[in-house]
Amino acid sequence: MRKMITGSIAFLAYVLNTVFWCTPIFTLSLLKLIPVASWRARIGQILDFCARQWVKLNNLNQNLTASINWDVQGLSGLKKKEWYLVIANHQSWVDILVLQRVFSGRIPFLKFFLKKELIWVPLLGLAWWALDFPFMQRFKKSYLAKNPHLKGKDLETTRRACEKFKYKPVSVMNFVEGTRWTPEKHQRQKSPFRHLLKPKAGGIAFVLSAMGDKLHKLVDVTIHYPQGAPSFWDFVCGSVNQIQVRVDITPLENIAPRDYFNEPAERFRFQGWLNQRWQHKDNVIEQLKKEL
Repeated sequence: MRKMITGSIAFLAYVLNTVFWCTPIFTLSLLKLIPVASWRARIGQILDFCARQWVKLNNLNQNLTASINWDVQGLSGLKKKEWYLVIANHQSWVDILVLQRVFSGRIPFLKFFLKKELIWVPLLGLAWWALDFPFMQRFKKSYLAKNPHLKGKDLETTRRACEKFKYKPVSVMNFVEGTRWTPEKHQRQKSPFRHLLKPKAGGIAFVLSAMGDKLHKLVDVTIHYPQGAPSFWDFVCGSVNQIQVRVDITPLENIAPRDYFNEPAERFRFQGWLNQRWQHKDNVIEQLKKEL
């Protein structure tokens, strides 16, 4: 009963915090429609402030309603005025709250690449656009086969959408596995890793190609829940007692593929590099399990 009450209070606090900050975000989103660059930049700064405050209040909610031992290593050297590509393993929607908490005030607000079609989602699409979430356009191979003149246009469109990040530091987040880990998915994939699904190289290759030399460093995050991956309800009820996070920071200058989508040798090299990182991550999780 106590956990039920705690969870209800914490969940209500998350909802109220979200509603509270959505109000100025939606209002400012409309103001950002005014096509004046300096005006949009100023409004963007205020929007980023709102997003950061939303995260801070979520963190305060966690401090008041949960008792979690946070075991986090590898954060030294991070800067708020730097450009990062952040990747992580994915087991639960709680991962997003973990990442936001760990990096709050340390790096720019985490942003996800979104499909261009999502900009039309009612309310949220406008909020994502206002918060400068980068939208990407990807054409399927079958579509390009019928329209060869469009080859490369999707990447160029996304590059133009990311121009704002040339002078504005950003942290682009990508869950490389593409979906949350479950025993069923792990078995169905016949994954070669003990604790991870197979990583997908195409997504981050597209991000790196679209953003060129704007992203300076890779932040590779390994999240481990000693009690098993929790649901959001488990988290808000205070059932999670310990979360372990390991962060590895690597320069991107010699990692990004030159032409992932048109050069098989580059694709093979980049996929090999990503698989090596995932093997290292798998070993880190195995070591964390042994230390318990």
